[in-house]
Formats: sequence, structure tokens, C-alpha cells
Amino acid sequence: MKTNQLSNNVPEIIIGIVGPEALDKEIMKALEAFPNFHPIFLNATPSTIVPEIIVNLINKVEVLLFTEFPTYFKAKQLVNFSIPAHYVPLMGTGLYRSLFLIKNQYDLLYLSIDTVEEKYIQHIFYDLGETKYQFKSFPTYNQSNSTQSIVQFHQENYQKYGSIAITGIQEVSLKLSELGIPNEWVTPTYQDIIVSLERALLATEARKNKESQIVFGIIDIDKFDKATEKYTTEHEVQLLKLRFQQMMLNYTKLLDGHLINSGGEEFSFITTRGIFERETRGYKFIPLLNAAKSELGVSISIGVGFGRSAAEAGSHARMALRQSKELGGNVCYIVREDQSVIGPVDIITDTQYEKYDLSITDAELLDKAEKAGMSAAYMTKLMARVARHKKYDYTAQELASTLTITTRSAHRILLKWMDANLVDIVGEEKITYKGRPRRIYRLSFIMDDKKQ
Repeated sequence: MKTNQLSNNVPEIIIGIVGPEALDKEIMKALEAFPNFHPIFLNATPSTIVPEIIVNLINKVEVLLFTEFPTYFKAKQLVNFSIPAHYVPLMGTGLYRSLFLIKNQYDLLYLSIDTVEEKYIQHIFYDLGETKYQFKSFPTYNQSNSTQSIVQFHQENYQKYGSIAITGIQEVSLKLSELGIPNEWVTPTYQDIIVSLERALLATEARKNKESQIVFGIIDIDKFDKATEKYTTEHEVQLLKLRFQQMMLNYTKLLDGHLINSGGEEFSFITTRGIFERETRGYKFIPLLNAAKSELGVSISIGVGFGRSAAEAGSHARMALRQSKELGGNVCYIVREDQSVIGPVDIITDTQYEKYDLSITDAELLDKAEKAGMSAAYMTKLMARVARHKKYDYTAQELASTLTITTRSAHRILLKWMDANLVDIVGEEKITYKGRPRRIYRLSFIMDDKKQ
């Protein structure tokens, strides 16, 4: 482990870069685009990082950037950060690169993967049209994991299936290579690093006022009575509640927040906006949703509220939770201080976020839509589809497919929207010689919103 300060010039913003030395060159290249940043490098891994050297670095810098998530996670357990701290997430580009290298070097079709969410891997394989690969992913990363346990996971899969390891941890990659196990170390790409540096820049002094804004969250188990039907005794139900509470405590610690047991299967947390933005990668990543399902076998709904006061944030969180429940659960919605809505936030399942891009709707438009009988969930799906496909004209059948409802329900909704002057009829579509033509409706309310 070593610390290296590049120069003695007085910088505008001093940033601490923590990670393996092998990534320093890529970080330096990306830093060329940020002349206000002056870096201090700390070469450390999950096994070598210690509280004293992190505290020493914190005293010298204004913001921290970890190049590997496990090192960031370990540091969070060791030190209470007094400054903003970020990590470079392993996004699609780095993963695509590793899969490309594996495909060109090996004929084997079985993979073992750590540090990357399983659902995210499935999504990438779907994008690539790859159906022949089989893979096993390491369980959700937590404080009990060690480098050795991850190496053992890959070693067992290699011995059993002859699998190729994909790891996001350099330490693991090096040990696997020593054991003669084929592997690829997934490293962040230039673009991944640029995005993380941008977030780090936004987290400095200029953002401190907004970063200290109160964030209130409510977490609730979906259909709790049904979820506990499989348990035969009250003792087992109470054990489930205890495991759920422990999971909430761990997540709240990650947010540097305060957890409140609201009773039964509902919990609330309080944190600040800056921390919440960083841990959710800009409102795009809620690992808790996947963890609850994979570890406890239950789905949860999350409502998050921003506000200028605790009362306002709490009220907005309750509104957001209602919208999460309305969509069917297993998602998170956010209601901001101006009552605009962000959601659904869920990058790790292929049923919500990955199908529909993140969308934002303002309070006035949401109010108009609800008066016409349109829910926030329908609004979100429609605006997300428009954002992706730039499509404003729909038949009732296309709308039914978008909203996952029957054509009859779509006709009924369109009539309500016409009465509220939210849509216009712009033409007809003739499908067959004998069949009745289908009306084409223009979603004028979304077009008006995009023009603003």
C-alpha cells in the first residue's frame, strides 16, 4: 500500500483516488478532462486497507473515489466518512469487454461471476443474443465476504464445471491466476471513470447545501401475509422479521442513516440527499430490492421522499410508497421536494427499469393525468417508452401492450383521456380488408411536456 501525491501546487479540489495501482494510468487519463481536480493516489485493496491510512487521506482531500467496490465497502465498515465518498461501478462497457475477450480466447461456455448483479449479467446476455452460456454468480457482496471466500467460490466452480471466472476484484484475479484458473478481471472503462469523476465533482463544496437536504424512506414487505404462508410456525415468521430487520440495519449503515422500526413489516430510514444520490448511483441502483428477494424470498416496495423539512420528506415518502405498491411492488419511487416523481428505480431486474428508462414527471402533469384516471405507474411507462422510441402515436392495441392491460381497458382509458383533452385522434389504421379501422391516438400531453 502506498500514497502518492503528484505535485505541491495548490489545487482547487483535492480528490483521493483509492484502488489498485494497475488502474492509476486509466484514472490519470480521465483526470485530464477535469483540470480542477488534483489527485492523491492511495494504492489499496480490500485486504490491505486499514482505518489509519484512510483517516489520514480523508484529512487531506475533499472527496474520495474508490476504483473497486469491495475496497469501498470495506472502508465504509472501518471508517465513518466525513467527506463525500464514491466508487466506480462496474457498468455495461467493462463487462461487455470481458465477455468479448473470453469469447475470443475460450471455447468453454460456463462462467462464474462475482461483484456484478446476476440480473445485470442476464440482461447483457440478452442484449448480446447469447443463449448458450451458463453462469453462477457469487451471492450478494457483504461485510462477511473475504477475498479467500470469493476465490474458493471460483475454484469450486472451475473444479466442478471447468468454468471461467469473471471478477471485479484484482486480488481475486491474481490469486486465481496463481492457481491456474482462467479468469478475466473486469475493469472500469474510460467512460465509467468519467461518469464517476463527474459525480465526485458534483459532491464537493458547490453541492453541500443540497447534499444536506433531508431524505426520508419507507420500506415495506409486499403482501406480507401471503409471503409468510409458507412458514408453519410463528417462530419461523419472527425469524424472518429479524432477518429483514438485520438487512435494513445493514442497508441503513451503508446510507449513514438512522433506521426506525415503524411496526410489523415496515421500516423507515432518514439520511441525506448527497449520500442517497451516491449510494444509488444517481437514483439508478437499489441493491436492497434484489437482496430481499434472493436472501429472504420476499419482495419489497420502497418510497423515498425529499423535502425542506422532515415532515415534508416523510409525506413525500408515503406518496412514493403508494406509487411503488400501485406498480405491483419490488420497485422504488422517489418524490422530490417539488413533488415531481422519479421512478421506477430498479436497475437489477428485467421487469421494470431495464425495460423502461428512468422517467421524471412533474406535479402539474401528474395531477392532470390522475384527474383523467391515469395512475403514476401508467404515466411512468408511457413517458419511458416515448423517451426511448420517440413514439407519440398509438392505437388502443399498442397502448394495451405498453401498459400490460387488455385492449378493452385501453379503449376505456383513452376515452377518459380524450374527455380530459390529454390525447387527440390523428388518423386511422386499416389492418384488413373487412376489419374495422383502428383509431390512432396522439399522446399530446407527453408532447407538450417534452417541449417545455
